[in-house]
Amino acid sequence: MIRVLIADDEPLIRAGIKVILTSADDIDVVAEAANGREAVEGARAHRADVVLLDIQMPVMDGLTALPELGRAAPGTRVLILTTFGEQENVLRALSGGSVGFLLKDSAPAELIRAVRAAAAGDAYLSPGATRHVVDSLASGTPAHRTEEARRLLATLSARERDVLALLGEGLSNADTAHRLHMSEGTVKTYVSRVLAKLNCDNRVQAALLARDAGLRPEGA
Repeated sequence: MIRVLIADDEPLIRAGIKVILTSADDIDVVAEAANGREAVEGARAHRADVVLLDIQMPVMDGLTALPELGRAAPGTRVLILTTFGEQENVLRALSGGSVGFLLKDSAPAELIRAVRAAAAGDAYLSPGATRHVVDSLASGTPAHRTEEARRLLATLSARERDVLALLGEGLSNADTAHRLHMSEGTVKTYVSRVLAKLNCDNRVQAALLARDAGLRPEGA
């Protein structure tokens, strides 16, 4: 079972997240916290595998709690869960030790998927936040990075490049499927192939390569 702690200062939000997570047979919500300080103490006391951490909370906000969580519960993976998708928050969360960033308007299935990915040791970034990170990190791309990215992308098929281009724009698998007139399952297969061919651990790394290479969706 994946042991999860939910940290959010709104009881109704915590209750809704708990209902979603406990609908999965491999997830157990072991604790809740109303602020960052309680999250740090709870993660350590309950040996949480994953902490869902809101950003704006009293006593100690989520971004301040991140490094504290890393020290108090080094084996715990932290997913930032927030309504705020500004670029600065995304980058601060990732640089502060979070393994992912999930917006509160994400679908329930995405929330479960993100928790499972975090527990497995994988990075997870909401498609809605991917564009913010990519735009920031890809600005002022050095020439050697552009050349290397284009060399790697040359190994992809035309359809794989189409999928990667939309991934680089931060589109979800469902949106990509709609744009390319494919099933969502087929898109997932293509994304897996792209990550393997580019030797990328996650969608964000692949998206950065797409932007480094100047890859854009048709018509963009």
